Amino acid sequence: MNGYKSYKYKPNGSMSVLISENCYALPVLTRFGIALGFGDKSVLEVCRDNCVDVDTFIAVISLTERGGNQREVSGRRVSIESLIDYLYNSHHFFLQFRLPEMRRKLVAALNDGEDDLNLAVIGYFDNFVSTLKKHTQNEDRKLFPYVRALLQGEKPDKQTIVLGKQHERIQSSLTEFKNVLIKYYPSKKANEINSFLFDVFNCERDLASHNAVEELLFKPAIEEMVNNLSKTV
Repeated sequence: MNGYKSYKYKPNGSMSVLISENCYALPVLTRFGIALGFGDKSVLEVCRDNCVDVDTFIAVISLTERGGNQREVSGRRVSIESLIDYLYNSHHFFLQFRLPEMRRKLVAALNDGEDDLNLAVIGYFDNFVSTLKKHTQNEDRKLFPYVRALLQGEKPDKQTIVLGKQHERIQSSLTEFKNVLIKYYPSKKANEINSFLFDVFNCERDLASHNAVEELLFKPAIEEMVNNLSKTV
């Protein structure tokens, strides 16, 4: 196993304590296929029961820590298979659950009547979702199968893995949308719009963690694997 000196959470620590101390770890569990109800088992025991690499789980969890030092996970050894499952499930969560639910809340929070401002707000949100969907589908349909083929020992091609700029554009689009609502939308439904904006803040944070997993864990692991395979062909 990797050294855990710099990590807050350790393999022999209680999984239930980890969740109680860090509510942002809840979606991480789901994305690794781990269900609640694990009693007093340790992080290592729960990961073993669910066929999840514990090093990878703890590295991902560390990226959910508010204000955590992302350099702690850079270059960490991780399971590429576990990360693919995690990232794929994350995509499904955003597109099939979180964003549709946020759209319903947004529609309910808008002022009555289909004026141009309301249509512009909905249109901006839908455009953001469309951009995110295109990005995630490209990873699901092209990048992940390519990486799985590499794991089976296939010869790597010259495909370049470019993630950073795409992630920055998607995150900045959501941030801009949030700021426009805060500054310029004269809402008549304070509770509803505030509840929606709270979801936007959480989604923004969740996306940032998701992108950090791809940039700091997934991409370096793929590049190392490609380099190693290239030396053997």
